Amino acid sequence: MAELIKGETGAWEMVIGLEVHAQVIANSKLFSGASAVFGADPNSQVSLVDAAMPGMLPVLNEHCVEQAVRTGLGLNAAINKVSVFERKNYFYPDLPQGYQISQYLYPIVGKGFIEIDMPDGTSRTIGITRLHLEQDAGKSMHDQHPTKSYVDLNRSGCALMEIVSEPDLRSGDEVVAYLNKLRMILRYLGTCDGNMEEGSMRCDVNLSLRRPGSPFGTRTEVKNVNSVKAAQQAIEYEAQRQLEILESGGSIKQETRLWDPAKLETRSLRSKEDAHDYRYFPDPDLLPLKLTDELIERIRKTLPELPDQKKHRFMEQYGLTAYDAGVLIAEQNRAEYFETVAKSSDPKLAANWVQNELLGRLNKEGMSLDDSPVKAPALAGLLKLIADNTISGKIAKDVFAEMFTNGGDAAAIVEAKGLRQVTDTGAIEKVINEVIAENPDNVAAFKGGKDKLFGFFVGQVMKKSGGKANPDIVNELLKKKLS
Repeated sequence: MAELIKGETGAWEMVIGLEVHAQVIANSKLFSGASAVFGADPNSQVSLVDAAMPGMLPVLNEHCVEQAVRTGLGLNAAINKVSVFERKNYFYPDLPQGYQISQYLYPIVGKGFIEIDMPDGTSRTIGITRLHLEQDAGKSMHDQHPTKSYVDLNRSGCALMEIVSEPDLRSGDEVVAYLNKLRMILRYLGTCDGNMEEGSMRCDVNLSLRRPGSPFGTRTEVKNVNSVKAAQQAIEYEAQRQLEILESGGSIKQETRLWDPAKLETRSLRSKEDAHDYRYFPDPDLLPLKLTDELIERIRKTLPELPDQKKHRFMEQYGLTAYDAGVLIAEQNRAEYFETVAKSSDPKLAANWVQNELLGRLNKEGMSLDDSPVKAPALAGLLKLIADNTISGKIAKDVFAEMFTNGGDAAAIVEAKGLRQVTDTGAIEKVINEVIAENPDNVAAFKGGKDKLFGFFVGQVMKKSGGKANPDIVNELLKKKLS
């Protein structure tokens, strides 16, 4: 949904497109056999090809090509059976060749789309313009020496997928939803780990303002955005900066700007290059890449159930809301955990417990789901005790806390601690009689019309019974006694 910005001269609309650079999950680089694993000592994973030594020739990594096709299929996109690698010429200290091998006129993946889910429960379709393969540059490090900059070429030559969206995004919230969904899809596919903190997924934000319904305005490109939060902050700052210029009668310069996460501001880096500035031409060392229908279909058959397919299935099969389904499919292991629990429990109860009790406790403890001391079959066993009235929901929370802290089986904990729910109406009636006898003033007030006191009596009975009395029986007997 378009987020209009109110200025003194009227409303403005943001128009946003994203260029996401996603590092391909692969053991080696795009055109060399050097390792692509993150975290090695500087310049310890650099082949002669990566360092651009004279006479070195690139050899295309077939696995990276398959990963790009797999990603394109996951983005509902057209796979181009012929694509061309080109040289994109520019000069940085961390680019030893003086050019980057990329794709321009003929990318490996064409138009596609993804569905984003908004916090209010609505969905929007965002177009994908293209996905192309390219090699990464190295990394300049400016904080290692007081007067010198160092260059680490470990990242040089790693395979990147640049995923370019259509200018369909209209707010910071939509950008957050888009990045989260794109990262989710890449992780489901196993083509990129989406770890923005390690730099394996980075984002450039193209943003302009226009009057609603008018042609697009002049855009700026904001670089160096390495988290979802930073993308939203950069959009808010840049939109406000452009608004102030336009409202005062000025014009926006097409330029590349840098996001400064320390000062929370963008600043001018250079005038925005056009394609001709990079002097693209087909790489003479690489033939056009030709894919067969058989290869594309073989990859298509290996695709997992993707997030949107899983979300809609959860809604239909388990009767979940779009919100609950969206939370549960956010990570593959979370969706699998939920399904294991839901197969032997009430699905809505399972969804509630996984989201609130389990994920809430894991978040509090700073733990991941993989490290959870309560495995899915154990949680299913606990929910079974609620379903057959062995324990109440309140007691179940105490049992869960014990399971989380010390492990163990829910049924065994219930028996060992004597937590089995009291369903004997005679025993419950005895407790109710005691509570009524101890609170004559509240009984009179309730009978005088203060209906809200009913909750007080329920609470007192549950307290007296140590939380073991069956709440449904308590409510039924209390109504009879107090009437």
